[in-house]
Amino acid sequence: MFRNFKVVSQVVFGRGCFNQLDDIISKKRESDATAMIFLIDDVFLNKDIKNRIKLAENDEIIWVNVDDEPKTEYIDQLTAQIKKKMKLKSVSLPEGVIGIGGGSAMDLAKAVALMLTNQGSSSEYQGWDLIKNPAVYHVGVPTLSGTGSEVSRTTVLTGPEKKLGINSDYTVFDQIILDPELIKDVPKQQWFYTGMDCYIHCIESLTGTYLNTFSQSFGEKSLDLCREVFLENPDDADDKLMMASYFGGMSIAYSQVGVCHALSYGLSYVFGIHHGVGNCIAFNCLDEYYAEGVAEFRKMMETNKIELPANICPDVSKKQLKIMTDVSLVLEPLWENALGKNWKKIITREKIESLYKKMLR
Repeated sequence: MFRNFKVVSQVVFGRGCFNQLDDIISKKRESDATAMIFLIDDVFLNKDIKNRIKLAENDEIIWVNVDDEPKTEYIDQLTAQIKKKMKLKSVSLPEGVIGIGGGSAMDLAKAVALMLTNQGSSSEYQGWDLIKNPAVYHVGVPTLSGTGSEVSRTTVLTGPEKKLGINSDYTVFDQIILDPELIKDVPKQQWFYTGMDCYIHCIESLTGTYLNTFSQSFGEKSLDLCREVFLENPDDADDKLMMASYFGGMSIAYSQVGVCHALSYGLSYVFGIHHGVGNCIAFNCLDEYYAEGVAEFRKMMETNKIELPANICPDVSKKQLKIMTDVSLVLEPLWENALGKNWKKIITREKIESLYKKMLR
């Protein structure tokens, strides 16, 4: 059976289009008493972005911290905080949630929008299609490009037992605002690592067993744009990287990622390494699976004068290796995409542990 694929229903792109945010969300306000929640990465706390947001009487800005990647505990705290604020305003639920920031901030917004309408802890929904009720209206405004979170049906969360996304059609944003001006001041290393998430999405999608013409079409265009941005440094690099992220996210949404992402989840869970950095550390050790992509990735690092973290944990313990391997093996669709239906006969725990040791030394 073919997948009935859910996409973002409303998209606006262009330099300065963030200024249209109020007009866009005003169409969703049912009355003057409607509340909108703005979840904004606290890196912008002393920047002018908050002055560009027009708040109605019941609206709230909540500054979110993404020094660590989103945890289910944090999602649950934010959800409870918002419900308490709404009760004080005699509002049952906010009309919408607007996430402004990088991939982690947008994942927070997607998860909170879901948990406002679904009972229990967000950790109960880590997996595929476990969400029962539609989320409240939610909008994504990326200020980093590469993760594809703006178009993904996944919100990646670290729970008490695993790092695994809430994968659901209800997760997908209702609206995204793609303004290249918002990514122009991103620090070079962060820009590179986040952008490489997109590049690796493309390599894993385009070489995977789940590949189809739909995902291939988006993946090939995204890959072309990544090569322009990271090897040629064009004047419109921000515009092209933002669209590469969009197309890359669309590519994996109808296919899947692979070995690199499966392994980077374990790195993140045990060592707290951010997703983009973890992907780069893992990918650099995967010549066996993605030889041409790894070679080009190293050329991109050289072109942009990037050095990967080294000597992360040369004395990694057996317990740490076991936990990382357990986290990685939960991601069965990723392994199947990379290695085929018989992947369990190809990849072993010993092989995964040997790859982790290589990454950490």
